[in-house]
Amino acid sequence: MAERKTRIATCSLAGCFGCHMSLLDIDERLFELVKHVEFDRTPLNDIKEVGPCDVGIVEGGICNAENVHVLKAFRKNCRILVAVGACAINGGVPAMRNNVDLWDCFQEVYQYEAGTEGQIIPNDRELPLPFDKVHPVHEVVHVDYFLPGCPPPADLFWQFLTDLLAGREPVLDRSLVHYD
Repeated sequence: MAERKTRIATCSLAGCFGCHMSLLDIDERLFELVKHVEFDRTPLNDIKEVGPCDVGIVEGGICNAENVHVLKAFRKNCRILVAVGACAINGGVPAMRNNVDLWDCFQEVYQYEAGTEGQIIPNDRELPLPFDKVHPVHEVVHVDYFLPGCPPPADLFWQFLTDLLAGREPVLDRSLVHYD
């Protein structure tokens, strides 16, 4: 009888998708990883809904109501939640707008920038409600582990996941953490 594989899901909120790219940068070690895991919801396989998972990996901060909805549903279905990267941990680059009034930001982007259509600020019920500030993930849900970096390097992902899969408490080698 085959050993049950660990179910891993990922999601990306307000960020650049660099953390997902770094996860993929474990390169040929992905073949070893998929012997032990199966992926649920992830932009890597285009599954949009999350089912019950062992490990959830989330990148990006919280900048709108849709991010909160996605994150809460994600947390509900993940036994272990891992916030990866500066955006998920402290808001990262998207949080740079926290020092600018949201209305001023919208005016700059939509009304004063060359090439904007009609120079109006979009207002459509299909657009998520933006927040005045970008928030880190732990301000909305409980986070079990944090993988710092911008992005966390592939070797840090590998070390973390192999420790977790082996049933060991993950220990981060701080020499692997960087902010490129």
